Parts: sequence; C-alpha cells; structure tokens
Amino acid sequence: MGDFILGIESTCDDTSAAVLEGTRELSNVIANQEVHRNYGGVVPELASRAHQQQIVPVVETAIRQANIRKNQLSAIAFARGPGLLGSLLVGCSFAKGMALGLSIPLIEVNHMQSHILAHFIQQSRREVPVPSFPFLCLTVSGGHTQLVLARDYFDMEILGQTFDDAAGETFDKTAKILGLPYPGGPEIERLAQTGDPARFSFARPVIPRLDFSFSGLKTSILYFIRDELKKDPAFIEKNKADLCASVQKAIVDILMGKLRLAVVQRHKSTGTQGNRGIDVAIAGGVSANSVLRKALMESRVTEGWNIFIPPLEYTTDNAAMIAVAGYFKFRKGEFAKQSVTPYAR
Repeated sequence: MGDFILGIESTCDDTSAAVLEGTRELSNVIANQEVHRNYGGVVPELASRAHQQQIVPVVETAIRQANIRKNQLSAIAFARGPGLLGSLLVGCSFAKGMALGLSIPLIEVNHMQSHILAHFIQQSRREVPVPSFPFLCLTVSGGHTQLVLARDYFDMEILGQTFDDAAGETFDKTAKILGLPYPGGPEIERLAQTGDPARFSFARPVIPRLDFSFSGLKTSILYFIRDELKKDPAFIEKNKADLCASVQKAIVDILMGKLRLAVVQRHKSTGTQGNRGIDVAIAGGVSANSVLRKALMESRVTEGWNIFIPPLEYTTDNAAMIAVAGYFKFRKGEFAKQSVTPYAR
C-alpha cells in the first residue's frame, strides 16, 4: 500500500481537497464561490466565510471519492501561502486540527511551488509526461507572473517576475473596463475567438532582463477605450471581439517574448549552442488560455523546445497540486510544527 496524502487548498476563493497515492490522483474536489461574481472580484471577508462553510464537506467528499478511510492517510499537506490571509487561516487551522487528531505529519506547502509541481501529478486514466530537471517554467495567474528555473522539486530560482500587475489581473481588469462579467480572463478568451488580434495595437512595456510589467499595457487599454468612447459611445459593443483578441495577443506576446529570452539566457549560462532541446513548462490559471497554449505548442517546431502543459484541471487553484508537493516533502521527512502560521506574501 502506498502513501496517501490529503492536500488542502484555500489560498483565494476556491476550497479544494484532494487525495493522492504517491503522485497518483485519487480525488480532487473543488468548491467555487459564486458570490464574488456580484462584486466583480474576490471579497476577502466573504471568501474566508465561505471556506469555513465548505471545508468539511469538501474534505469528506475527497476522502470518500478516493475510496479510503481517513485513518489510512499518511500526512496532511496544506497551502501555507501566499494568498488571502483570512482564507489561508481556514485551511491551515483545519489541517492542523485534523493532523493532530489523526496523529499524522503536517506538511506546509508554498502555493506557487505547487503550481509548478502540478506537472508531476499522475492520473489514473492516462500516463502524464513530466519535465526533467532543470527546466524553465512560466507561472502565470491572477496574482503572479514569474519565470522560474526549477533545478529540483524544491530548488527553484525566480529569474524574473512582474513589477506590478500580473497577467491574469490584466485580463480581469480589462474585462471590467469592457463591462464583462467576473472572472474576466475566460470571457475575454471566449469573445476573442471571433475577433481580429491585429485590429488594435496596445503598448508593450520595455522592461529590462526577465522581469515583467503590465501596468503600462493596462493604462494603454484604459486610455484608448476612454478616447474612443468620447467619439462613439457604442465603440465597445461594436468592437468587443476585436478588442478582446487584441488585448489577449498583447499579453501573450509579452509572456512569450520573455520566455524566449529566458531560454536564450539559459543556454548561454550552460555554454550550449542554440535554443533547442530545453524543457519548458507553464503553470497557473492563465496557462489554461488557449492562445498561450497554442503559442507554446508552435514553439515545439519553431524553437525546438520540449513543451509541458498541465491538464486544464491542474491550471487553476486545486488541492491535487498541494498534495503532490506534500508527497515530495513527505519523502524527505520535512514536516511542519503545530505552531505553523500562514503568510500572505
């Protein structure tokens, strides 16, 4: 019998619990919080309250779907941060209490590392190829945009990150400007399918090295739409699909440009010639974007990269990625004390 790890994820507005046997997923349950749609974004206090209501039934469902008993669990892993502090406190407190009650190890996990380690989750229905260390990972979500060099499961170096807004945040704020419902990223992607990505041009911030900045792009979008609405109050409605496609192209272009630069610098640092044969992965909520996925898949041919894209269910916040990170820590015997507290940043 293998090691059964229960993972708990509560960093933002999704309450999730998963059970893995080693790296193989047995269950992955996610409860969304629809209340935030009414406010156009996540309200921290409401998120915390919803986690308190959902965490017990979500954990019970995950254990039941895994077809095990709770006393068969080997350890409990939870997302310690970064995230919303009130939400994290719910997951942390529950994990501590359950681990103490079952007399099993408690494992704290970094949420951003877990997004990257989601590539190592194996599914019962099919074998998933995994990247080889070291590999580059572009991690893009609503709160983070990072380029990471993963040398080992927990030996990761941030090569570049955003100075201000994250890519996912830019999608959501643009959607708000356009009057689209929350969450904005999927809605922009849906409308962009029938739009012309070359119709409108927006500013591409010039940021040194491998860092990102999306505030200039967001401001460019805001001012452009403001000026066009003065000329024609129906401008957004007449051009919504083209606007979404153009914004999406701008964000993907920025991400892919930095990723190409990271690959070049990686080869220079290792003394190898050319850019071919390197393992490149993406992670985080924005990695579900079809245009970004297509650009990466095309790079297999144009750049010669080995591309690793996680299944859609592992792109957004989920507990399976927490559990797999917990499993790798369990193997090393890296356990948390009952005095552990969450961190927002």
